[in-house]
Amino acid sequence: MSKLLLPLAIVLLGAAAHAQAPVAKPTLQDFAWLAGHWRIEQGDRLVDEQWLAPAGGLMMGMARNVQAGKVREYEFTLLRQEPNGDILYIASPSKQTETAFKLTSLRNGEAVFENPQHDFPKKVVYARQADGSLLAAIEGPGRDGKPRRVEYPFKRVTP
Repeated sequence: MSKLLLPLAIVLLGAAAHAQAPVAKPTLQDFAWLAGHWRIEQGDRLVDEQWLAPAGGLMMGMARNVQAGKVREYEFTLLRQEPNGDILYIASPSKQTETAFKLTSLRNGEAVFENPQHDFPKKVVYARQADGSLLAAIEGPGRDGKPRRVEYPFKRVTP
């Protein structure tokens, strides 16, 4: 029996050490792939989103939604690395106050930013797709209280 305990103890200690290994905190370099020009074209609707590459702890983005030749919405956005390492998605939509969402998950090319105190959205998702496209989404309770998700399937615009 004692011959079995030593190998078992070694395996358990190794598993515990591996489970406690620190996971590297995300940085803005993890979002470098987002830099550039993205577009959605649907009938007479055109949505453009552009991002600057990370520099100085900041990425700057802007978006414009045009339908039937008229701007319906626009937004200025920041991805900012805080001194404590947190990454914030800060959105300034047209005619609305600025709102910050904290990065809560970054896995397999999908970034999730959340602000549980905000009305809608409570969650902003940016997901890099296998084909190189971008699926952005906003989520939260709709006016009827039911879960609501709005998706933005972007394609990269090549110069």
